[in-house]
Amino acid sequence: MTSDGVRIEPASERHVPVILRFITELAAYERLAHEVVATEDTLRASLFGPRPAAEAAIAYGGDDPVGFAIYFQTFSTFLGRPGLYLEDLYVTPAWRGRGVGRRLLAHVARVAVDRGYGRMEWSVLDWNELALGVYRKIGARPMDEWTVHRLTGEALRRLAGSVPSP
Repeated sequence: MTSDGVRIEPASERHVPVILRFITELAAYERLAHEVVATEDTLRASLFGPRPAAEAAIAYGGDDPVGFAIYFQTFSTFLGRPGLYLEDLYVTPAWRGRGVGRRLLAHVARVAVDRGYGRMEWSVLDWNELALGVYRKIGARPMDEWTVHRLTGEALRRLAGSVPSP
């Protein structure tokens, strides 16, 4: 633990309830609460099952969880190396402005560097000036020339159904 009482630790299965709570709080902050369908069971299977899809880190202020980050490996064909994608980063309102978010970012960056990954990426909502300010301060740059696309629900199933199963 540091002098300010904040520590970051890798999440374990016991953290699933707090991870789900942070996901729902983040979704409410981002005005996307209606999109959350995750449950403790789906998170447990996805994060701690036989083939984990992502990893998580929990920030503590003293004994209380005050934030989290969820991230997973990607691959860059241009670099010919893995990368790391930060899916979510959240700090509870009472702990914002104290460097917890930066510490979570630094933790995830350390994971990427220690594993020899070539980069770390994430997305941020255009209106989230608090987060954008933090990212600018650490030297991150927006990728304005790229547009994120998403395929979900029926459109995803329709495309998948257009080719035979392997």
